[in-house]
Amino acid sequence: MKLKLEEIEEGVMLPLQVTPKAKNNSIMGIHQGRLKISVTQAPEKGKANKSVIQFLAKKLGIRKSQFSLISGSTSQKKMILISNLTCSELNDCIESALKP
Repeated sequence: MKLKLEEIEEGVMLPLQVTPKAKNNSIMGIHQGRLKISVTQAPEKGKANKSVIQFLAKKLGIRKSQFSLISGSTSQKKMILISNLTCSELNDCIESALKP
């Protein structure tokens, strides 16, 4: 299954499927066109959303300031904009992060 990335003028739209309150932070793969990740943080007062951005920034090697939550702040299905990046650059970052 391939990620359904959308490249726009500002950057790349990355669809996520997030599992909060997991045992550990991890990228679990690609599910129905979305990058599936788990975070340990509980989904209360935006803590899980912050945790998602911090985790992805570190794992993908992209600055936190480039991430913006566009939709899904209270849902497991989220859309994140990563600014100043192309689809191919993001794909390279994700492929590197998925390697054991």
